[in-house]
Order: sequence, then structure tokens, then C-alpha cells
Amino acid sequence: MLYFVSTLQGTYHRDAKLDMLLGRMAQHDTGALEAFYKDTKGAVFAYALSILKNPYEAEDVMQETYLSIYSAAGKYHSTGKPMAWVITITKNHCLQRIREQSRFDPRPWEELDLYLENKETLSVENKEVISYCLKQLKEEEQQILLLHTISGMKHREIAALMGLALPTVLSKYNRALKKLKEKLRDDSVK
Repeated sequence: MLYFVSTLQGTYHRDAKLDMLLGRMAQHDTGALEAFYKDTKGAVFAYALSILKNPYEAEDVMQETYLSIYSAAGKYHSTGKPMAWVITITKNHCLQRIREQSRFDPRPWEELDLYLENKETLSVENKEVISYCLKQLKEEEQQILLLHTISGMKHREIAALMGLALPTVLSKYNRALKKLKEKLRDDSVK
């Protein structure tokens, strides 16, 4: 119970900080944009990647998202859930990107492999595991897993963001992990 209360307080403080930064951005404070970016970039990138399945496109959408956030900060009205607002903007940019491309690449994970290849901060083994694992999951499982592991979002935040019940998110997350463990185990036996 104590963990749950401390988690709620941590989320509340993060949300209050993001609301404050949005208020400063409305006053054209670029330092606030930088702090906001540092606190939210993982979630934005993970969500864009889960939709577009192309890390380069996800990075482009991420830039567009922060430009939109900065220019629309004056119109933001706090509901206590700034990340929901941010992710909605990200989603809209992702959907716009897909519409602009008259077709969607049927092999988007090839781009992920190229992207991971150029990431010097990851070991070769980690790059291979990340690429392999994401290819084994359904789209919704990928989104939940990426939002939780890369962006650090709590399961209840993911549930609210995706419009799913918390038990559904927990179930899909656990099922995705189980699927990955089984697949990795089966492949290591071969």
C-alpha cells in the first residue's frame, strides 16, 4: 500500500512539474522547453516508434511534437494529465505522417535494425535482442512494452492513454513478456 501511495505522489509531482513547465513555455521560456523535453522525450519517442515502427520517422515526429507543444503551450489548460495531452499530440503527428505517405512501408522493422546499428550506446547483443523481441509482438503489445520500459510510464498511465482497462494493460504486458521469454528460450534450445 505504501508503494502505491508513493507512486501516486511521484506521478502527481511529475504532472505538477510538467504543468508548471507548460505554463513557462506559454511565456516563451525556451529553458522550460528544454526541461520539458528531458522529462518527456522517452515517452514521446517510444509512443511514436510503437505507431510508426520506424525510428527515423519517430525522431521526426518527436521534433514536430515538441514544436507543436511549444507553440500551443498558451492554449493548454491543465487537467492534471499533461502527458495525455503530449501523447495525443504525438499520436496526431504520427497519423498525419502516415497519411502523408501514400503508403506505409510493409517492412518497417528493417529501419529499426539500421537505427539500432548506429546506436553506439547499446551493445551488439542488446541491439539484436531489442530488434528481435519487438518483431515477435503484436502492435498493442509493442506499444505497452515500449511505453513502460523505454518511457517509464506506469501501467495505469498507459491504460488511461490507450483507453484500456488497467487489468487489460497488465495482462497484455505480462503476456508480451511471457511470449518473449518463451521465444527466447525456444530459440536458445535450437
